[in-house]
Amino acid sequence: MLRPVRLARIAADAEGVRLRGLAARVATRAAFGVVALVFLLAVLTFVHIAAWYALISIAGLSFLVSTGIVGGVDLVIAIILGLTARSSAPSEVEVEALNIRRQAVQGLPSTLSVSQLMLPVLQAAANARQGKRLG
Repeated sequence: MLRPVRLARIAADAEGVRLRGLAARVATRAAFGVVALVFLLAVLTFVHIAAWYALISIAGLSFLVSTGIVGGVDLVIAIILGLTARSSAPSEVEVEALNIRRQAVQGLPSTLSVSQLMLPVLQAAANARQGKRLG
């Protein structure tokens, strides 16, 4: 009777490990996204005017050509940073935890009831309550 409970506990622990790994990966992706946005805004703010003006005054290019060059460079930078933020694969720990959870769940009998899962919890609560009365 304890085998199904043990398997359920193993599955829950593996799921917890997997979810922590997923949360870390999502946080990393979000951080890369924020950094990409900050760099994009910094480039747009501090470099645009100087580059555009340099292309017009030093290189002697027209207004439209200078604007196109600056916009093209911005697009390339945004694509590189966006791809860096987007690329992320599950870590080995996440994959292994997911496999352990799947194996544990497959080992559970289909007739596993809530009462079987709650039995260890109820026993622990009863023991704790008896300990309080004795003390």
